Amino acid sequence: MGKDKLRKWKENATFSHVFEPDLKDIVDGATLHRGEWGKRVFGNDRPITLELGCGKGEYTVGLARRHPDRNFIGVDIKGHRFWRGAKTSQEEGLANVAFLRTKIEFVQNFFGPDEVSEIWLTFSDPQPKDDRGTKRITSEVFLRRYQHFVQPGGLIHVKSDSELLYELSKAGWEEAGFPILEDSRDVYGDLVHRVDGNFADVLRIRTYYESRWLEEGKNIHYLRTRA
Repeated sequence: MGKDKLRKWKENATFSHVFEPDLKDIVDGATLHRGEWGKRVFGNDRPITLELGCGKGEYTVGLARRHPDRNFIGVDIKGHRFWRGAKTSQEEGLANVAFLRTKIEFVQNFFGPDEVSEIWLTFSDPQPKDDRGTKRITSEVFLRRYQHFVQPGGLIHVKSDSELLYELSKAGWEEAGFPILEDSRDVYGDLVHRVDGNFADVLRIRTYYESRWLEEGKNIHYLRTRA
């Protein structure tokens, strides 16, 4: 095990805005702050946005900078990845940011009905062999799970470099009856030029890997639906 991972895990444990529950307890049905994130973690009742599969947490932090009137939680199973976002938000004094280490399969254990207003799924694994959509977190299977805690009509955003994920998600949503509210195969060549300026600014938040993919000439895709 790399010393850098151990260092990041150790530092995560010192952050009051990082939550790392024991996975076995969660599998056994335990919960953490379910229905009380606003009260217990943020000390307010402002809307909560989740970034699921947040990686380094660039979108969580970027959104929090732009929307100090909302709360943001990055969720990922790999704490050494979101350490960067946790560290940055700590250094910048962003009180509207938190990070949760868990598998997305168990995310509904952590949030109560109508507790979340919006979800971002950024550069998720396309899971090419997942024919039933039980592992692809943008699939209609997962969207049904999100409905347990997302407010009715709450927005779900997908941003991805994967043509496969884009196609599978769009087709699955349409078949399951989830409306396609926005759709673009080229975020920077198309979408940012036809949406309002505030949302265009949000779309321009770039993850580390997104910047690399753009340098390689890849298009970035986007989809939006509602719970």
